[in-house]
Amino acid sequence: MITFTLNGLQVQVEKGTTLLEAARFYGFPIPTLCHMDGLSPYGACRLCLVEIGVEPRSRLVSSCTYMAEEGIAVRTASSRVLRARRMVVELLLASCPESKVIQDIASAMGVRQQRFKQEHERCVLCGLCVRMCEEQMVAKAIGFRDRGSGRSIGVPFDVTSEVCRRCGGCIYVCPACQLRCTFVDPDKTVCGGCANLTPPCVEKEQFDDMMCFMSPCVACEIRKD
Repeated sequence: MITFTLNGLQVQVEKGTTLLEAARFYGFPIPTLCHMDGLSPYGACRLCLVEIGVEPRSRLVSSCTYMAEEGIAVRTASSRVLRARRMVVELLLASCPESKVIQDIASAMGVRQQRFKQEHERCVLCGLCVRMCEEQMVAKAIGFRDRGSGRSIGVPFDVTSEVCRRCGGCIYVCPACQLRCTFVDPDKTVCGGCANLTPPCVEKEQFDDMMCFMSPCVACEIRKD
């Protein structure tokens, strides 16, 4: 067993457990977009960032790919972590503002607007469809193409794949395809209509860490002006 500190609590997990798995096991929520149980961890969306180590030498890592280590200190909801996650959400909104999945994540994290140019892409390159096709459907009909700004997902040489069974697994896991938000106004990037939640205590009370991990926070609801 590996012993380490998670949000000030000493915990134990089996060797090979990721920080995301450990946090969820002990009841600490961490948002994800590119992660799905049953698929290999990918670490593309960076929403699951956590802070490890002690300041000023602490650093941010993706919890879905980082394995628990003996004696490390992990914080899942420090002010630094929340700032980084909100920046990631803003970038995701800029890429695909019509995704209801991303809109719900933004609302839940208290993001009310984004500061980047909207691209209205139909893909956020989370890789869920590629891993689903390869690991669960055992087809490898689609994959990543090119690099950098030209990176995309599709079939080789844009030719219809002979191994594709049209099972729909890729669409089922895609956060951009599952549901479309009723987003229509570019000036109101985050509608928040489905999940307009109260900001966490990190913002309201100026703490460096969350005081609780209830959803919604009962104390925050009571003190709400």
